[in-house]
Amino acid sequence: MPDEMEKLVSLCKRRGFIFPGSDIYGGLAGIYDYGPLGVLLKQNLKAAWWKRVVQEREDVVGLDAAILMNAKTWEASGHTKFMTDALVECKKCHHRFRADKVGETCPDCKKGTFTEPRPFNLMLKTTVGPVEDEGSATFLRPETAQGIFVNFHTVQQSSRQKLPFGIAQIGKAFRNEITPGNFTFRTREFEQMELEYFIKPGEDKKWYEYWIKERMKWFLDIGFKKQNLRLREYPKEELAHYSKGTTDIEYAFPFAKGGWDEIEGIANRTDFDLKNHQEASKQDLSYFDEETKERVLSYVIEPSAGVDRIMLALLIDAFEEVEGGRTETTESNKDTETVLRLHPSIAPIKVAVLPLSKKEPLTKLGRDIAAGLRKRWMIQYDETASIGRRYRRQDEIGTPYCVTVDFESVDDNKVTVRERDSMKQERVGIAEIGEYFKDKIG
Repeated sequence: MPDEMEKLVSLCKRRGFIFPGSDIYGGLAGIYDYGPLGVLLKQNLKAAWWKRVVQEREDVVGLDAAILMNAKTWEASGHTKFMTDALVECKKCHHRFRADKVGETCPDCKKGTFTEPRPFNLMLKTTVGPVEDEGSATFLRPETAQGIFVNFHTVQQSSRQKLPFGIAQIGKAFRNEITPGNFTFRTREFEQMELEYFIKPGEDKKWYEYWIKERMKWFLDIGFKKQNLRLREYPKEELAHYSKGTTDIEYAFPFAKGGWDEIEGIANRTDFDLKNHQEASKQDLSYFDEETKERVLSYVIEPSAGVDRIMLALLIDAFEEVEGGRTETTESNKDTETVLRLHPSIAPIKVAVLPLSKKEPLTKLGRDIAAGLRKRWMIQYDETASIGRRYRRQDEIGTPYCVTVDFESVDDNKVTVRERDSMKQERVGIAEIGEYFKDKIG
């Protein structure tokens, strides 16, 4: 793992963003927990996606489908047959790897060679009910999309939507990855943000291009650096069994082979899913067009994003080390200072309130200001250590604004607001502080 990633992983654990799951028992490969700051960042990311994809549109509705589904779902969708990776096993140490992730020699024992590749299904199998037999077997869903497809008719009828319209969902998915790795980039339990946008056959090219542009714009709007994003269209030989065309939004991960890897995919799934589920279930999943008086099987454009991958990319994109520091403290200023330049809409803590002294009346005034701001945003109140050290703590977790309550505040009813990125300081009236941050944060 590159040095930059080592430092980020350390920061994530130290500051309560992300750490290994069940760590006191040695953890579980490919499983991570999100701490107090991590869960806030994740919620903000999902809220930003939902706001753009659902709330701000009149042609998209939401869904929360169950994780467990009838096993026939995965036969109809093709997952039982196609959701496999090629697995190889070292003949010496018997460790197993994805065939496309290793060379000729085992990366663990450095001596062994590999068996011939064999298919390995990535779905996690479980049973439902008191009897464990083939009849009770099903899978933890490997994607959220199928819950949307099997509910297409019910959602369309209940919401009275007309083509084109979308159904959006955020939820957990599970894949038994052979070799999880690169922190939260490839895990066995993860969250997806998926939109299935249903359209009339023949209009797929127009909407495919529309959603590619729309999704790229969203990444820029939540603060990603433009130079760290790119589009990659799949050649025909790389397309999934359901896809007529797929374009990935890729990020410049420091660990990525070739320098880039996917954070979101936009796929033209045609009518593959509805057609297969209609045939397997014997249920009519067609759409009746009132204008043409015809029934059609909708085509689908699918923007599908991984919450955990995007969050990792956000942290990498925002992570910066300033040699020699930038904030004066009581210690030597020759050490390196870390700043997370997260967009204010995404940052887990929006404002930190910092009284200059632990004594009254500064602490009371500070706590009153923090209590008022908490009605709108996530706030931290901190009165411990020098003001310089407290600024650095907030810079390290990505807090965009700090409010310093000083001795003059008691007399003039004003506080000093420090902006994280520019480090500029501005005197703001306490009575106006809420509206001030409303304009800055939203």
